[in-house]
This record gives sequence, C-alpha cells and structure tokens, in this order.
Amino acid sequence: MPNNRDVIITPEILNNIAEIDAFNGAWAGGAVKLSADDLRVMRRVATIESVGSSNRIEGNRMTDAEIEALFANINQQSFTTRDQQEVAGYSDLVNTIFENYATIPLSENYIKQLHKILLNYSDKDARHRGEYKKDSNRVAAFDANGNEIGSIFETATPFDTPRLMADTIKWTNDTLNDRFFHPIITIGIFVIHFLSIHPFTDGNGRLSRALTITLMLKSGYTYMPYASMESVIEATKDAYYRALRGTQKTIWGDCINYEPWLTFFVRSLVTQKRMLEDKIAQVRSTGIAKLSTTQSEILALFENTSELSMPQIVSLIEKNPETIRKAVQVLVKRGLITKCGTTRGTVYTLNK
Repeated sequence: MPNNRDVIITPEILNNIAEIDAFNGAWAGGAVKLSADDLRVMRRVATIESVGSSNRIEGNRMTDAEIEALFANINQQSFTTRDQQEVAGYSDLVNTIFENYATIPLSENYIKQLHKILLNYSDKDARHRGEYKKDSNRVAAFDANGNEIGSIFETATPFDTPRLMADTIKWTNDTLNDRFFHPIITIGIFVIHFLSIHPFTDGNGRLSRALTITLMLKSGYTYMPYASMESVIEATKDAYYRALRGTQKTIWGDCINYEPWLTFFVRSLVTQKRMLEDKIAQVRSTGIAKLSTTQSEILALFENTSELSMPQIVSLIEKNPETIRKAVQVLVKRGLITKCGTTRGTVYTLNK
C-alpha cells in the first residue's frame, strides 16, 4: 500500500475532483430538481449502458439494444449464452448495490458475496464463485469483437492473494475513515490494487467497476446510478489499459507511481459527471420523461402493489382499454415498468 510520498496530486486531478464535488454538493442539496419519473428513466438507461459497457470491456459482444430486450424477460432464471449469463449477472450485481450500498461494508466476505452475484448465471464459473483464485491469472485486453489482443500485466500469486486483499481492504477502510486522502483518491488507489491482485479466477474487471460504484455511493456520491461510468471507460479503453499498465508495473516496488492511474480514474469520473449534466439539460429542455395523464395513473397503481396484469390495470382505470394498452406499451418502452412473461400470465412490475 502507498507511502504518503507515492501519491502525487497533480493540479489536473485536484481541479477535476473540485468539479465533481461542486456538482455532488448541488445534487445532494436538492439544487438539481428532477421528478421521480425523470430519475427512473435516467437510471434505467444508465443501467443498460453500464451493464453493456462493463461486459464489453471484457470481451462480451452484446449491444445495448440486445441487453434492453433481455431485460424485458430478466425474470427468467436461465440464459443460453455466455454473453447473456454475464449480462444478467452484472445487472443483478449493480441493482443489488444501488438498493443496498449503505449496508454493504468493504470486507473480504462481502466482496466474495458480490462476486457470487456477478457469476450467478455463469455455468463455467460455478466452482469458483466467491472464492479466491487457486491458479495464476493475468489481465488481458480485448478488441471490439471480443478477441483477446494481448496481456496487460501479470497479477499477484494465489499464495499472496489473501494477505494482499486483507491489507488492501484494511488500508482502504482506515483511510476512508480518517480521510487522510480525499475519498476519490482513496477509492482510485483501492481499485488499482484490486486489479493488480486480480483475486478471482474471472470477473475481476467487472467487479472492480461495481466496487467503484459501491465505494462512491458510500462516500456520498449518490448521483452514480444516473450516468454510466462504465461507458466512459469503454469509450476510452486504450487509455484505460495504458493507465493500468503505467501504474501496475510499479505496484510491487518500493516507490509506486500512482499518477497514470489516478489521472485516468478521476478523468473518467469527471466525464461521467459531465455526461449526467448533459442528460439533465436534455430532460429539462425536451421534457423527455413527461407522462400523459393515463401513464401517470397507471404508475400510481404500483404504489400499493408489486405487480399488475393487463386485465387488472384495465379494470382499475376507467378509460378505453386500447388507450390503456398503448400507455402501458409506452411505459415499458421508456423503462418505467417491465413486462414479465409472454402468455396469459404476463404481469407488469415497476422499475425502481
């Protein structure tokens, strides 16, 4: 773990953190006023982008459109392809984090539990879900078609992994608590050490991004679910690999050069923040999430129930059944409700 002299905060890093904190203060203080429907739509879109991007960084080939179609039947418990299994697992993981981050401590046990959720649907990973690696592994880079194009760096040995993980987690918790460094710096340092250790046989990259979201949320950056950090990394994947390599090649030495990684990490977070600002401006100018009276009435029905069928919705709203069906279709398309099933047993659930 770092000596104080290892962590150099450049003016760029400092200015970007200040920009992030200024926005976060406005968000937390209620200055960014958006309706619950606006936020629901934005979170739905960002989740699809995050799930797609985080998996494509690791070689998955599913598009956001394919993922959105898969989400329409996300209640199914089996998925036919490896890509679908990975997408379903990451979706469950980020939604678990969004709903429970306040009660998820940073510990080896909880990291292993999150790893189990990530690989829950992956058949080939059943034997090592939630378990540290037993064999050596490495960090590989993939092209846009999912083909491996090279090794980025070698990782910690299986023998050293438990000790290094325990040390990394203890340092991170201690430093977040005493705030010796700004929390974003502490989180960035945790992530590069986690990636350098690569504690699991598979899923380390995806889990590192999920843990970033967890720690950012726990540190008070509650806007994280509404813009995709993972899509920023996917769009700058070459820079991501260069930054990883730039810091990791010094990570086991006496003097660690954190600057390449921290510069990239904080740039990614400030880009995510700016993306969210653009989305907020778009919602305000276009009214993208404005609902019709019928659509609002349908959403209100879900305040007292977790699911409704189409016949139930029609019986509860005194309007033309065809008008109601069209309103339901719009709500599904916008990501406000989810259609579960394709037969007479079809029901609709509210997306949080």
